Amino acid sequence: MVEYLKNVKMTDPIGVFDSGIGGLTVVRALMARLPFENIIYFGDTARVPYGVKSVETIALYARQITEFLVQKGVKLLIVACNTMAAVAHAAIEEISSVPVLDVIDAGARSAVALTRTKRVGIIGTPATVNSNAYDRAIRKLDPKIHIFSQTCPLFVPLVEEGWLDHQVTRLTAEEYLRPVMERTVDTLVLGCTHYPLLKTLLQEIVGDRIQLVDSAEAMAAQTAAMLEHHGLGNPEGSHPQYRYYVTDVPYRFQSIGEVFLGKNLDDLHVVKW
Repeated sequence: MVEYLKNVKMTDPIGVFDSGIGGLTVVRALMARLPFENIIYFGDTARVPYGVKSVETIALYARQITEFLVQKGVKLLIVACNTMAAVAHAAIEEISSVPVLDVIDAGARSAVALTRTKRVGIIGTPATVNSNAYDRAIRKLDPKIHIFSQTCPLFVPLVEEGWLDHQVTRLTAEEYLRPVMERTVDTLVLGCTHYPLLKTLLQEIVGDRIQLVDSAEAMAAQTAAMLEHHGLGNPEGSHPQYRYYVTDVPYRFQSIGEVFLGKNLDDLHVVKW
């Protein structure tokens, strides 16, 4: 950690990465919580979705993106992709010269704090659910919690298509959520950063008695605490710079992203591996 502190500056950006557009949920939370921080976002739009790919392939992609962001001089890496956090966290940490935070730990902590009946549902990609990463993280905090998981592989492509309030998306969500609701959970973890883009629709389906856990806000709080602890927060009054990198023609990414963030995505670049 001493060596790390020598090599970074307060003005260095925070690096955030995801398989596509979903990680912008974390970026939005960071912008609200840390309005003076510079941010670099990487969305692997050419290879999304990750959740149906093999562990080896996901780890390879994660290493490529980690190396790219570290070379950009970030002071902190945030893995905003639950799938990468679930199956490739060790691979990312192995090659990263800066600290790595991920959304699974943040989401698990929020779920444990919110549940009253100790019955927690988790929805995620097949890779995330099958890794049992959320189960381990939650039971490490409270072994008495009962966990019920459901894979939702179609949510990511529906979000990437921009079908956030489409009838097809609603019918798909009703089908996916029915088994979890039958388990009478009181807390539901949105175990993919794409899913908060469907938050309004999902809340309508599950009703008010089930609390939805969006780990983006918890992730922003954890980031703020870490930067404050090490004295690495960008000084107040700084004009933040936001840069976005994608791996495919970013027209849909830009249109959806601008609506979601409420900002123009002017500094947008396409990366070709």
